[in-house]
Amino acid sequence: MKKVQTALTIAGTDPTGGAGIQADLKSFEERCVYGMSVVTSVVAQNTQCVSLIHHQPIEMIDRQLACVFDDIQPDAIKTGMIATEEMMRLIGDYLTKYPDIPYVLDPVMVATSGDVLMEESSRAVIREVLIPKATLVTPNLKEASLLLDRSITTLEEMTQAAKDLVHVLGASAAVVKGGHLTEEATDVFYDGGVVHYLTKERVKTKHTHGTGCTYSAVITAELAKGQSMLDAVSLGKAFIHAAIFYGIDLGRGNGPTNHFGYRLKGVPNDINTCQDTRGGEV
Repeated sequence: MKKVQTALTIAGTDPTGGAGIQADLKSFEERCVYGMSVVTSVVAQNTQCVSLIHHQPIEMIDRQLACVFDDIQPDAIKTGMIATEEMMRLIGDYLTKYPDIPYVLDPVMVATSGDVLMEESSRAVIREVLIPKATLVTPNLKEASLLLDRSITTLEEMTQAAKDLVHVLGASAAVVKGGHLTEEATDVFYDGGVVHYLTKERVKTKHTHGTGCTYSAVITAELAKGQSMLDAVSLGKAFIHAAIFYGIDLGRGNGPTNHFGYRLKGVPNDINTCQDTRGGEV
């Protein structure tokens, strides 16, 4: 029987499926990687707001992690919403035990709706415990600003932020996502030695809920398959651009991206015509 690659997401939930572990698992599946998940927080949210957050007891998170690693060791790991210091230190212990597994840190601090998802006291701990263990850290502008405690408003400042996430905070590599900073959608990827600018045409839409989760999950899946960091990040950029480009109109707020959009190049933008055209690039 053929062995498949596996990826583990450690994150919070989204009952509407656009973000969190639901988005991660969809993304893993789209990239032909077997997905596993450990739930840190149960989040009552939709495209408009976050209404309630329940953090899992630390014993439950520990038990979930133990069950995964005792049975199916992942080929790559990503973390999303890790809200408390206690959670971070526990996850850090597991990462220390398995240092050879690629680890993608998506520092989820603020939801697309604007709701804060991480306790303020935890910001110092994410710098101290998780970032130094990260194979790649993938903050957006707001998150990079919070992590580095300064405003980031230009492409030059994005570039310096990516370098500082590596050389000051200790990540092996960093992607700083540009959001709406520039006329084109430009992300800065720094691999510890070379700066790469990843640019796609901006798509004018409000349906961007869960973009960070999806982007980092695709990178995680590609690393699980043994792809190089640059190839994984480039594929992640192409995937999320297609997910936004082929958006689906759901929800009354910031709607979700289309997780099978990357398959839709050359076919009508219709959820009912999802065809397996993997490998295309928008």
